[in-house]
Amino acid sequence: MRPAELQRLYRKLFGCAVPSGNSELARRRIAWHVQAEREGGLPESARQHALAIAKGSSLRIQVRRGSAPSASNNTTVTEIVSDHDSRLPMPGSIFVKEHRGKTLIIHVLNEGFEYDGRRFGSLSAIAKDITGTKWNGFAFFGLAKERKRGC
Repeated sequence: MRPAELQRLYRKLFGCAVPSGNSELARRRIAWHVQAEREGGLPESARQHALAIAKGSSLRIQVRRGSAPSASNNTTVTEIVSDHDSRLPMPGSIFVKEHRGKTLIIHVLNEGFEYDGRRFGSLSAIAKDITGTKWNGFAFFGLAKERKRGC
């Protein structure tokens, strides 16, 4: 299929545009959809196992508002929403900032941060410790605003 035809079919099946115009992604998702329609998709036991794993984590499955059902009547369009702030690297990550000739190394923990061998509950607390004045931690460390996720 040509890209325009592929995009039309993708929109018809999934109710939204191809993310970033990525034709390869569109081909793969359409192929999976066709195969699932023909073969029946995931077995119910696999779906239930995946749901049990998801319920045990900090992720939640939510139905998108205003979403059109897909080609199959028993299909619900869902997305997985994380409570993790997208402005921050994932726990276990490290980020580095240069400030007044000093290299600051911040470790992202599951709950809070570690800087200079000490734990902090927020980036603002670290910024205040470093500068002696109140700072918005995201502004001090140059972290972007939280992004909204599309289709």
